[in-house]
Formats: sequence, structure tokens, C-alpha cells
Amino acid sequence: MKRHLISAADLSRDDALLILDTADELARISDRSIKKLPTLRGRTVVNLFFEDSTRTRISFEAAAKRLSADVINFSAKGSSVSKGESLKDTALTLEAMGADAVVIRHGASGAPHRLAGWVRGSVVNAGDGTHEHPTQALLDAFTMRRRLGSLEGRRVTIVGDILHSRVARSNVLLLSTLGAEVTLVAPPTLLPVSVGSWPCEVSYDLDSMLPKSDVVMMLRVQRERMNAAFFPTEREYSRRYGLDRDRAAKLDDGVIVMHPGPMNRGMEIAAEVADSPRSTIVEQVANGVTTRMAVLYLLLGGADLGGEDQ
Repeated sequence: MKRHLISAADLSRDDALLILDTADELARISDRSIKKLPTLRGRTVVNLFFEDSTRTRISFEAAAKRLSADVINFSAKGSSVSKGESLKDTALTLEAMGADAVVIRHGASGAPHRLAGWVRGSVVNAGDGTHEHPTQALLDAFTMRRRLGSLEGRRVTIVGDILHSRVARSNVLLLSTLGAEVTLVAPPTLLPVSVGSWPCEVSYDLDSMLPKSDVVMMLRVQRERMNAAFFPTEREYSRRYGLDRDRAAKLDDGVIVMHPGPMNRGMEIAAEVADSPRSTIVEQVANGVTTRMAVLYLLLGGADLGGEDQ
């Protein structure tokens, strides 16, 4: 693997499979009564979050601590960033503290790439603007693989606000690398201009895609990033692009429903669908910890997984 994980495009097929296989091994360890491993003892992981986050920040913190790394949580609120300190000066401060890895979430697309030029440690992109979120794509692929087996030839339909979704872009890149066939479904106003160059198909009709899908991934409508009217009303959006009980009833038995969270229940996904047996939403959160453990372990070259705590 490379020294940083900034984009899902950084991962070759072998890299991606190595992470997923390592996560499989770590998941077995997570089932034990003592979940901690000594593999990253003495290493320091900094969580550098310029945007609010619950799942991702806690997931990375849990992952690092289970590998016995020292964790420093840095929030932009209440730090010198709120006084106008630049990303570069923050990076130099972290460098002086000897951070072995920096996990960064930032509102500006490309921030992790810039950070990687300023620090000696590994940089992991935990979401940058509307660009990418590679560890979310990895945990999604890990969840699919546990439910469905191989991803080769699987048909994955990603539905919703593609334009503002870093999750969609990373999933398209990673899933195509792993041999899945991805189709994006959204109103034309919620598709990026560059979508024609992505390794996927595009459809505007959700109902026509559901019978052809092995996986249906619903995306949150990101109102906080919208500065214009992208669709007439929430009700109209939900009617055409929401996964309600009637649509879910038409899915084949083995089809799984995913959502990266947080959800707008009742808008892009009905509550009864989110809580149904075919939903993997809670599994995705649990799998996020083991997948991020695998990423940190491989980037930081931890000791053998069969460590002294086994």
C-alpha cells in the first residue's frame, strides 16, 4: 500500500482486497472478550476534524485505541483554527508533536492532499468537501462482501444526492476496481457534470433499476451543502427517489439495503425499510471500526496480528 489513503483511486485491486481480508481477520478478534491488540503500541494517531462528525470520528478513535495507539482528538472548534490559524500551521504543529498518522475531515476538497505534503506521517482522508471518503467505501464493500460473498459482477445501485456525495464517488471508484457494476440513480440536477467520466452507468428511473439490483445504497440529501432548489419539494423527491415500503417489497429476497448515515427517515428511506432484516445500516457502523483498524494497521506497519494479547 501507499503511505497515504486520500482517494479510493489510490487502491489497486490487490490493495483493496488486502484491506478487506485484514478487516476480516480483525473482525474475528473483535468478537473476543478482550478486543485490544498491541500492534500499534507507541504510535500516535491524530483525529483532525474541521467538520462535525459522529460515526467517522468515533469509529477512527475506537479503531486506533483497539490497536493500542495513542489518540489525540483535535476539533476545529475551540482550537487556534477558530482564531484563524491556517491548515499548514496546524499541520506543522502536529508534525512537531510527532504524529504517525493524521486522520482528517475537512470542508474543502483536496485538503488531505495538501496536508500529505506537509507532514511525514500517513494521512487518511475521512471526508473532504464533496470529493471523497475512501474508508466509507471500504467499509461498505466489506459489508457487501460479508452479506453477498464476492463483489465480482454484483449490481450496485446508488440512489440520491450524488452531486454533494463524497461517499458516492469513493464507492464508484472502489466497487468498479473490485469488479462490481455500479449504476447511479438521481434527478439530473443532483448529478455532477463530470459523471460521464466515472466508471458507472447513470439512470433517472429508480423503479426500473430495483429489479436488477443486488445492493441498493440510499444517500442522504445534503441540504447543508445546497445553495439552490435542486428539486421541487421534499415530498416530490421522496415520491420519485425514496425507498418506501412498496418499493422495498419489489426487491428480490437476497437484495440488501445500505445507507452511510445519518439518515433522513421518511425522505430518502422509510423507517420500516431502514429497520428491516435486509438493511445493513447498523452493520455498516460496526464494520467501520474493523475496516479502519485494517487501514491504520497496514499504513503504520503494525506488529503481527497474532500479538501477545491473543
